[in-house]
Amino acid sequence: MIDKNLFRIEKIRPVLIGLAGLGVLQALLIIGQAYFLSYALSELWNGATVSAQYSKMGLFFICFLLRQVVVFFRDRFLDRYAYEQSQVVRKQLLDKVFRLGPNFVQKEGTGNMVTMAIEGVSQIENYLTLILPKITNMMIIPWIILVFVFTQDVRSGVILLIVFPIIILFMIILGYAARAKADRQYEGYQLLSNHFLDSLRGLQTLNFLGLSKKYEKNVYTISEDYRKATMSTLKIAILSTFALDFFTTLSVAIVAVFLGFKLMNGEMLLFPALTTLVLAPDFFLPLRDFSSDYHATLDGGNTLKSIFTIMDQPEFTEQEGVYLTEWQEKDTVELDNLSLAYDPSGEKNTLTDINFKWQGYGKIGIVGFSGSGKSTLIKLLGGFLEAREPSIKVNETNLSHLRLDSWQDQLLYVPQDPYIFHDSLKNNICFYQPDASDESIKQAISRAGLTEVIKELPEGINTVIGDAGHMLSGGQMQRVAIARAFLDEGRQILLFDEPTAHLDVETEAELKQTMLPLFDKRLVFFATHRLHWMKEMDYILVMKDGQIVEQGTYEDLRQRKGAYHEFVEQLKGE
Repeated sequence: MIDKNLFRIEKIRPVLIGLAGLGVLQALLIIGQAYFLSYALSELWNGATVSAQYSKMGLFFICFLLRQVVVFFRDRFLDRYAYEQSQVVRKQLLDKVFRLGPNFVQKEGTGNMVTMAIEGVSQIENYLTLILPKITNMMIIPWIILVFVFTQDVRSGVILLIVFPIIILFMIILGYAARAKADRQYEGYQLLSNHFLDSLRGLQTLNFLGLSKKYEKNVYTISEDYRKATMSTLKIAILSTFALDFFTTLSVAIVAVFLGFKLMNGEMLLFPALTTLVLAPDFFLPLRDFSSDYHATLDGGNTLKSIFTIMDQPEFTEQEGVYLTEWQEKDTVELDNLSLAYDPSGEKNTLTDINFKWQGYGKIGIVGFSGSGKSTLIKLLGGFLEAREPSIKVNETNLSHLRLDSWQDQLLYVPQDPYIFHDSLKNNICFYQPDASDESIKQAISRAGLTEVIKELPEGINTVIGDAGHMLSGGQMQRVAIARAFLDEGRQILLFDEPTAHLDVETEAELKQTMLPLFDKRLVFFATHRLHWMKEMDYILVMKDGQIVEQGTYEDLRQRKGAYHEFVEQLKGE
């Protein structure tokens, strides 16, 4: 009944032990309430004076107040504990996601990851606050009350003992049905999150292509599926609540009937009968509380399971004690029969038998059609992917991946779709160089061709851009990423993945003249399908179906009439 993932939360065992102790205390206070209340009422029924019952009523109110105080401080502690642990889980999740890299986020869906880290962790906080006290109370309080009921009336104890597991069994059946519905609802929630974020990102493009209405229908369909799944879950929740209330009320009524018969036949005194009757609803109360909140905690339980599934994802192989010095003219990098797959557990390779070696500075062009493996190779060099075997050599150091601080601190990566933060244009440009001078920022803006763009922005360089701010076009966002590269002149290894894909020919030609000096005395890997860049490259890798099918200088490849020549001709044909 307890989700095993709960035990992976810090300090959960001491908390459960403490809650169990409070459950025992609550059960004793409930019994005390019933005992002193029933004693006073039975004495009054027997003709005693009201003043003679002050002490009993005082003890009743003391038990009642202590019970409320216990619940108050328990809930206060759980609120603080749940908040603290939810922050710990969020930090662990974000640390894990950063270690797994952008490919994992792309696979799982950005919208899903964002929703899980924000709203999902809040659901876990609610889950801990509700589920921990409910489940401990349900496992402890009824049984202590049942033992006491047996001391008052054996038949009533037998009735409660028989009915309780029947209700539990019925609730388990409904619980499985509810969980299946909740799982479907959560999957719909993840899908809706991803589609919503994708639609926001591509809103301008969809509108420009006249596809916004068509995509609107797609989002509407997904939203309707999620609504139907939610309503279906609510039907089960309402049905189970009704069934539980019906059976518990019926059980209390049966106990009351048998107690009434005993009282009428003179087989039982009023005090034990009244005590048993007062305790009967409290016997079922923990079960009703758990059931009423069980459906509210299903989303939190699903999120907890999803988060720990991510936590269990295998990470890159540990490479302790490896430190790579700052790249210089004498340094070498080699890929020796390298193979890798996006899914390490899968059999199909994304890159196969990659062989390449380079020493010192230089410009290496990487060409090939979409799906040939260019971006995958760039991501490998950036340390975002791991080879199947230690087939990477940097200065004769064998590595299976390049996710090393000493390597990545030297990198400057300009992807095809750069990320723009919800911040000012200035802060986006100097993200990697927050202490950059205004003059350096201005120079980077000019070299990236953003001067005219800034003039059109309402607040100039201080205009907030990003998700909820001023929206930039794909080409403008790419120029922001290029401006970051111009601003950061300290990194020796540059990785470009289609950096000019969203730019028109004229803008690209202007940028090319300012970008080429950036490549001097640096190791540059430049993946593109724009052929005019290849004349500027010192070496070219031609990729097809995840393999390097040809490599060499521009002049050599043109003379061979091989894979590069075929690629050029096909590109011209297209």
